[in-house]
Amino acid sequence: MFFKQFFDKKLAQTSYMVACQQTKEAIIIDPKRVVDEYGEVAAQEGFNITQVTETHIHADFASGLRDAAERFNATAYVSDEGDENWKYEGMPKNTVYLKDGDIIRVGKVELKVLHTPGHTPESISFVLTDRGGGSDEPMGIFTGDFLFVGDIGRPDLLEEAAQMEGTTEEGAAAMFDSLKTVDKYPEFMQVWPGHGAGSACGKSLGAVPLSTLGYELRNNWVFDYDDREAFIKELTSNQPEPPSYFAQMKKVNKEGLPGFKVKDVEVGTPDELPGQLFDLRSREEFRKGFKKGAINIPYNDKFLQFAGWYIDYDQPMTVIGNPEDSRVLQEDLASIGYDNLQLIVPAREAEQYYDDAYENVSAAEFISNFKDRNILDVRSASEYNNGSLENAHHLHFGQLDEKEVPFDADDTIYVHCQSGVRSAIAMSALKARGYDNVVNIEDGYAGLIRAMQ
Repeated sequence: MFFKQFFDKKLAQTSYMVACQQTKEAIIIDPKRVVDEYGEVAAQEGFNITQVTETHIHADFASGLRDAAERFNATAYVSDEGDENWKYEGMPKNTVYLKDGDIIRVGKVELKVLHTPGHTPESISFVLTDRGGGSDEPMGIFTGDFLFVGDIGRPDLLEEAAQMEGTTEEGAAAMFDSLKTVDKYPEFMQVWPGHGAGSACGKSLGAVPLSTLGYELRNNWVFDYDDREAFIKELTSNQPEPPSYFAQMKKVNKEGLPGFKVKDVEVGTPDELPGQLFDLRSREEFRKGFKKGAINIPYNDKFLQFAGWYIDYDQPMTVIGNPEDSRVLQEDLASIGYDNLQLIVPAREAEQYYDDAYENVSAAEFISNFKDRNILDVRSASEYNNGSLENAHHLHFGQLDEKEVPFDADDTIYVHCQSGVRSAIAMSALKARGYDNVVNIEDGYAGLIRAMQ
């Protein structure tokens, strides 16, 4: 048997390829939308990708299920569990719909379907047995967003991101029952999760890429609870705010997206900048001068996690950045279902557009007289609840374009996050909304705490 794990650190998302080395057949599990890497590995190893599947309708990235099925002429396997709200649409004619107990055969390798609802109603896991190795013992389980290293999938996304009222506690109760389904399996069985640290699909995901069932039974907090109500209370508390793009992902992964192709994006400095504007320069460069209305999301490994809060899927996009990044930027945006990048303005030529700037203040300068000032804390709710300035108002940095700001537009507002990264993004969002008298506390809450000691 051949096994390979693919980790996309920009989304903290994991996909897998399993192949039978006797028959040269391969299957991809939970593929991302840009599927080139899978084809390259299969070609290198001499495999034919004959099947593709996924554990559930994903909320945090655009699935490559349909793209892979078309690209590799592969049979798609999808869950047929859950209610009518979570049935796949627009699938290829040769799609196979899976129920609990069904088996996918990839040569001498078997993947047995285990219905593990909770994160979503249709969620399934795959228990792998390598019959080619002569064993009847399961080797491991692909858990998707059911069981992570050190955590479990959150049950509130249907309610928080898809506005399906009342589903959080239902999902948590289903998750409690799903945990019981793995009790019968041997502790040596490996656990292959769909996400790692950095994903918003749980609240305390581990950075280790895989685990064993026995290790999780002893060390994962979710197995400490025998009482259903206590488990539900713990699971549904202090979950991170889901990025706004999650709602879009649920929709497009259920219904399907057009096949992704890299295109030639216009590069230049026209009189008008179409659609929404993102400035990909560093926060240090941005604050000195920028086009008012631009959202400043530096182009680094955290770009997607931050940009996903602000992307309007109904508008084209202009970016100020490096034209040489065009291909990888298109691939990154495609991975969260956005395909409408229209214009790249070279950062070195964009100064002609700049009509605004903002001020930074150090924590040490600010703290000497902070009690009479308007303070906006843009961290997560859990961070804010764990400690904040007594007169600070809270509003998550990713919600600044849609929720009411607790100050008047002409007030002087001092903005902070934990270290200064998210508050810099918040500054651009507040400026775009017409809050001109905003000041960034560049050291963040951590700096404020140090300054008060």
